[in-house]
Amino acid sequence: MAEAEEKETRSTEESTDESEEDESEEEPKLKYERLSNGVTEILQKDAASCMTVHEKFLALGTHYGKVYLLDVQGNITQKFDVSPVKINQISLDESGEHMGVCSEDGKVQVFGLYSAEEFHETFDCPIKIVAVHPHFVRSHFKQFVTGGKKLLLYERGWMNRWKPSVLHEGEGNIRNVKWRGHLIAWANNMGVKILDMISKQRITNVPRDDISLRPDMYPCSLCWKDNLTLIIGWGNSVKICSVKERHASEMRDLPNRYVEIVFQFDTEFYISGLAPLCDQLVVLSYVKEISEKTEVECCARPRLDIVQPLPESCEEISSDALTVRGFQENECRDYHLEYSEGESLFYIISPRDVVVAKERDQDDHIDWLLEKKKYEEALMAAEISQKTIKKHKILDIGLAYINHLVEKGEYDLAARKCQKILGKNTELWEFEVYKFKEIGQLKAISRYLPRRDPVLKPLIYEMVLHEFLESDYEGFATLIKEWPGDLYNNTIIVQAVVDHLKKDPQNRTLLRTLAELYTYDQRYGRALEIYLTLRHKDVFQLIHKHNLFSSIRDKIVLLMDFDSEKAVDMLLDNEDKISIDRVVEELENRPELQHVYLHKLFKRDHHKGQRYHEKQISLYAEYDRPNLLPFLRDSTHCPLEKALEICQQRNFVEETVYLLSRMGNSRSALKMIMEELRDVDKAIEFAKEQDDGELWEDLILYSIDKPPFITGLLNNIGTHVDPILLIHRIKEGMEIPNLRDSLVKILQDYNLQILLREGCKKILVADSLSLLKKMHRTQMKGVLVDEENICESCLSPILPSDASKSFNVVVFHCRHMFHKECLPVSNTVSCVQFCNICSAKHRGPGSAILEMKK
Repeated sequence: MAEAEEKETRSTEESTDESEEDESEEEPKLKYERLSNGVTEILQKDAASCMTVHEKFLALGTHYGKVYLLDVQGNITQKFDVSPVKINQISLDESGEHMGVCSEDGKVQVFGLYSAEEFHETFDCPIKIVAVHPHFVRSHFKQFVTGGKKLLLYERGWMNRWKPSVLHEGEGNIRNVKWRGHLIAWANNMGVKILDMISKQRITNVPRDDISLRPDMYPCSLCWKDNLTLIIGWGNSVKICSVKERHASEMRDLPNRYVEIVFQFDTEFYISGLAPLCDQLVVLSYVKEISEKTEVECCARPRLDIVQPLPESCEEISSDALTVRGFQENECRDYHLEYSEGESLFYIISPRDVVVAKERDQDDHIDWLLEKKKYEEALMAAEISQKTIKKHKILDIGLAYINHLVEKGEYDLAARKCQKILGKNTELWEFEVYKFKEIGQLKAISRYLPRRDPVLKPLIYEMVLHEFLESDYEGFATLIKEWPGDLYNNTIIVQAVVDHLKKDPQNRTLLRTLAELYTYDQRYGRALEIYLTLRHKDVFQLIHKHNLFSSIRDKIVLLMDFDSEKAVDMLLDNEDKISIDRVVEELENRPELQHVYLHKLFKRDHHKGQRYHEKQISLYAEYDRPNLLPFLRDSTHCPLEKALEICQQRNFVEETVYLLSRMGNSRSALKMIMEELRDVDKAIEFAKEQDDGELWEDLILYSIDKPPFITGLLNNIGTHVDPILLIHRIKEGMEIPNLRDSLVKILQDYNLQILLREGCKKILVADSLSLLKKMHRTQMKGVLVDEENICESCLSPILPSDASKSFNVVVFHCRHMFHKECLPVSNTVSCVQFCNICSAKHRGPGSAILEMKK
């Protein structure tokens, strides 16, 4: 069970017990404080017997017959001497302008707090309850009920006289009554009844569960949650009743309303009071326990529980034990629970104490989180509710969180949180940096220092850089790379690095960092020298970014040695800044690098470096033999005689063969293949490429005494040269490997050629026939002749204006039309005429003729 810590508001209060601290991790739902000021003075001399709560004030009744009106802080605003004995109940209407009071000596008073209206009555028995109509302020609702042995309703009638009427009697004393809207609920010794004031009918009777308990010692608690929901607590039983309208078909002689118990459950302890809290219940319980010392049952501290009702049970949400004054002497009937609707304020009344329970707000939630050192959750809660919290500030919580993390030694997390918590507050940033310096943790906060909006003083960044420079070169280099150069005084840092390099001049990390500092300072020449010395990858980026091509004219060899691929790409991309001639000149003493450059140049453009193609022959021969032949094939500016000389000197057979063939000396090339390479397949391939009959003859003559060559020729010659020429020259008795297979292949190739020819012939015949038929169908179609057509010879309309006269028209298939008399007379024997226009070009579709006669 969670122990609710009560708040003492006056240090001079005597004999006040402190409540136990909450040791569990579960946050309490309510917070508590004593109602002090005037209440403290009252209860020092008197004892509280009852209290009622209005949204504007409180009304407290005492055992000495006094009624006090109090403000919400407990200050006395008004006092009424009602009776010399105990006040049993106080009732207020909803306006708070009228009060009803009853006492143990039978007195009942109903009067206006701000008017002279008043009613007095004295009964011959103690009056336990009184309830004024909720709308008593209105003239037609001047009603109230009292309860002793009878439940009486008083109504003001004619001449302002009060007329009593008995609502109920005969079941013992009336113990409690609650009036809401048009419904009155009361409890007597037998149970709870509800009366509908509109129909003046009693609509339900809820019997008491445990009749063994004395109703005067364990009174019934009643509470209206709304106009139709009544909560009943008696003994250890809770019932939630809903008033519903009865269907017209079910009425007959029954009331038009009925009550349904929607929730019912038992509690662990005896109930002293009930109040609604949204869809939950607040239950004040009277507790008895066995004393560990005397082993005798005694009164324990009362409990205030929040429970979630279920149909036949309940779920406990929270439970707090309350240390009220004199709890050891109190009975169940001595405790009362009142609440203020809409404010979630709950008043626990006992004879010597009044405690106020409130729902915890976000400030209370944050207090609890901070108390439990859950700073991150507290910070998150404050950010979410920053518009509603009044007690806390996000910045204060954040600073406390940072301090907490530092105390725990979680320096990196503390530094990371600075970004979010400190935001753009430069003063706080600088304060935290100095704090981290004092504990020797500048490195931890370095990664999170702001670099833009805000920017701290340069001294802060310089202090961090010096810290790294003294102990961590790599970390120093990282910061220089990540931080903008305008955060600190570059000259100071450069000098510090130079001083360290005097002790360790070959330290690559410091040299690289110094180059970056020079770059920030726009001393690109010095930075470039360091990068080249270090062979650093950023050298090319530096050159491009700052256009340092004028500075590298004499450093081309260094760049090529560092990364020839990137260097060549950069030089070729910027020919307008460093010419090809300048690069070749700079690389004159490094021919291997010169070759790399010229090779890449040739790949990009075969013509740009044409003046160096002769030089490239030697370079390819020396450093890149595999690319020599492709170069010779692609270059149109290469001197062939020079290339042939070099290739013959180095005995490059393939290249020599290519050059000889290109120079027209195919026979020498073929001879070299046959004699040097002895590769019949390559020789045959070469002969195929040249497609020269004399070469085939030379190849056959050379191969005739070499059986392997003959086999190769037999396998490949069939489609280029008549194989009979080779077969007739083979000497009788010569053993030729795989001769049978070669002859079979020749026959198969011959058959294949025959089949291909026959197939082509069939296709040609079929296509010719198809086209002939298509032409015939086309020529057989009619031709439209109308007034728009003209004679191609005389250019007059082809049709006469007088259609009744006879005429002759000649229409050719080319769509040219003539008057028959306009056509020249043919000198040929054949009667076939041809279109004069088309015949001048070629014999076409006008070869045939259509003649129209009429």
